[in-house]
Amino acid sequence: MSGETRARDDLHDAIAAFDGQRRRLFGIAYRMLGSVADAEDVVQDTWIRWQNTDRSDIREPGAFLATIATRLSITVLQSARVRRETYIGPWLPEPVNTEDDPALGAERAEALQFAVLLMLEKLTPTERAAYVLREAFDYPYPRIAEVISVSVVGARHLVSRARAHLSSERRIAVEPSAQRTLLEAFLVAAQEGDAAQLEKLLADDVVSYTDGNGVALAARIPLSGRGRVAKFIAAFSHHFW
Repeated sequence: MSGETRARDDLHDAIAAFDGQRRRLFGIAYRMLGSVADAEDVVQDTWIRWQNTDRSDIREPGAFLATIATRLSITVLQSARVRRETYIGPWLPEPVNTEDDPALGAERAEALQFAVLLMLEKLTPTERAAYVLREAFDYPYPRIAEVISVSVVGARHLVSRARAHLSSERRIAVEPSAQRTLLEAFLVAAQEGDAAQLEKLLADDVVSYTDGNGVALAARIPLSGRGRVAKFIAAFSHHFW
């Protein structure tokens, strides 16, 4: 076999191995970063590193690729925190369409919920990485420790601390069917600009966060209270729809 043929076959194998892990890599990066664009960049950077790596001694491509994606995501998240400190208005995670792949490569789909992504913003980068790997992908603690370069005890501590942070923020769980019913009623009222109906749907202590991507019309500070939030949504309904 010629050197050119071997190189071509090796690249073909590299592409096949990477494609088999692509959704998982995106799932890890997206849950950590809360941004589709940033997650796609991490996946692309992971591919570049994979392509330029001597793969002859790598026995578990999936584990190797997940480690790269996680560490790249930690780096991006650290710099993103600095950018978000100067962001105009509240920064919110970017929802992703999950119709084609509801779990986005994860064993546990709950970690994809928007509310969980929002709460994850309060964790440190390493806490977030440990939590995502454990809760979304069911990684064993020794593997988590290897990925984020801590001891097994340290990995357990990070996950435990992350769970404690999130449980203190978590509200009463609601069945998906009830969520859907509320969402549909909210959309109708919001589209029609019906402030009175909106008030009926909202809790007394509701807080509204709006993210205009730093440029679009949005409330630059969170709005609290059922009346204020309902009036705001009704007043700007023609912009949203």
